[in-house]
Amino acid sequence: MIDLHCHVLPGVDDGPETLADSMELCRAAVAAGTRTIVATPHVSWEWPGVTVQVIAEGTARVNDALLAEGIDLEVRTGAEIAMTRAADLSDEELVALRLGGGAGGTYLLIECPYTAASAGFDAIVASLADRGHRILLAHPERCPGFHREPDRLEALVAAGMLTSVTAGAFVGRFGRTVERFARGLLERGMVHDIASDGHGAGMRRPPSIGPELQQAGFGESADWHARAVPLAILDGTPLPPAPPPPVAPRKRGLLGMLRRA
Repeated sequence: MIDLHCHVLPGVDDGPETLADSMELCRAAVAAGTRTIVATPHVSWEWPGVTVQVIAEGTARVNDALLAEGIDLEVRTGAEIAMTRAADLSDEELVALRLGGGAGGTYLLIECPYTAASAGFDAIVASLADRGHRILLAHPERCPGFHREPDRLEALVAAGMLTSVTAGAFVGRFGRTVERFARGLLERGMVHDIASDGHGAGMRRPPSIGPELQQAGFGESADWHARAVPLAILDGTPLPPAPPPPVAPRKRGLLGMLRRA
């Protein structure tokens, strides 16, 4: 699997603090079936020290350590760019911050604001598109503004924006409201990439995708969301035809268990 959203670089944002922590995250990712990670540290006003150079050097450092420790994983450059920061970056910086380093693809991972999505968000998305950058929107399932106005997100997707939903959302890691909204997006064909948004090897924000999708009943469609789509995004090729959305597994609540007794 290919993880397009993971905070794997040590000591740059709220991901792993040390290189040893980063290696622990990488081992957990490999154990969960991931073979490529795009490093997506926060590029925002909150983390002013995260620059193109810092990301490139951090990625090289992690890849050197992976090779030295014999961990079968490739890490490529990228970033999770805050909406308020994206508009102030030069095109040269944005190209360098594209997922995979801009070698073939033209996608930027833009962080969906957790507060109500303002009208300015739509304008920034349009401006970036006019400048030749395509948008992969990170974790829209956790944006309260889109919970209130799902048609607004649908309009952005219809205009060419792609979404990246966090795998843990489908198994309730962020609560039932987020889980239901993520399922609704899936049923409407509005989920493209599925990533981990991993921040560490622990259970709170693990770097795993496959186990969550298996638990959520994705079956063969997991390959489309976690390998075929991210590969197309990195290579700059059209997305392959989408499979039918998976059927959510029935949850065995107390009433269901009593009925089976």
